[in-house]
Amino acid sequence: MTRTHITLKSGNAKTGPIPVTTSEASTCPATCPFNTVNEGGCYAGSGPLKLHWDKVSRGERGTNWGEFCSTIEGLPEGQLWRHNQAGDLPGDGDQIDRDAMADLVTANLGRKGFTYSHYDVERNADNRAIVFEANRWGFTVNISGNNLSHADELAALDVAPVVTVMPSDYQRQHKGKIWIEDLAAYKARINISRITTPEGRKVTVCPATYLDDVSCATCGLCQKQKGRAIVGFPAHGTSKRKADLTATAGADQ
Repeated sequence: MTRTHITLKSGNAKTGPIPVTTSEASTCPATCPFNTVNEGGCYAGSGPLKLHWDKVSRGERGTNWGEFCSTIEGLPEGQLWRHNQAGDLPGDGDQIDRDAMADLVTANLGRKGFTYSHYDVERNADNRAIVFEANRWGFTVNISGNNLSHADELAALDVAPVVTVMPSDYQRQHKGKIWIEDLAAYKARINISRITTPEGRKVTVCPATYLDDVSCATCGLCQKQKGRAIVGFPAHGTSKRKADLTATAGADQ
C-alpha cells in the first residue's frame, strides 16, 4: 500500500503554509517523461526535496495509506491542501488504485484537496474514470500535459482540469532568488494575457512562479475545476534542460 508523508504546515514559499504531502516514488507512472525510467528530469529529483522523497520511498518517513487518509479526514472543514509535491496517485505506475482513491476522496469530503497526475488517462479507460470521479466528488486531480500540444489533447477528453509544462522562456528571469526582469517587462515579453495552446485554449502561467506574494495558499487556482484556463508551469530547476526538450515539443502557437 502506498506510503505517504504529510507536512501539516509547509515551509515552502511556493505552496505557502498549507498541508502538503509526498508519496513514494513507485507511484510515478512511466508515462511521465520525467520519471527515472525516462532518464529523469523531475524537479523533485534533486536538492532537499529529493532527500525527503527518498526517505519516504524507503519507508523511513510517512505512514500507510489508511493512517494518511485518517489524517486528511481530520483536517478542518474547507482546508486547502496539496497532495504530492513529489510522487503521484496511489497505484502501480500503470494503473491507479481505485479503492485507495475512493478512500482518499471520501477523506477529503468538505476539504479542498488538489493534486497533479501523469497517469495515462488517454488510453486507459479505468484511470480516466477514476480521475473523473475524484474530481466529481471534490478532490481536484489536474491531469498533467507534457507540452502545449499535449495539453490540448488532454483538455479535449473533458475529464479533468489540465496543467502543463511550458518552455523555460516563459519563466521570469532571475538570478538565484533575485528577479532581474521587471514584472511589467516580463508580462510584455511573454504577452501574458494572450498565451494559448495551438488549438486556442487559454493558458495561465502559475502566478507563484513569477510573483513573490502569491502561493498555493493564497491562489488556489489549481484546486478549481470549472471555467478556468489551463495552468502552465515554466520549466525550471536543475533539470530544466530536460524539461525544456519536452515542453518545446508543443511550443508553437
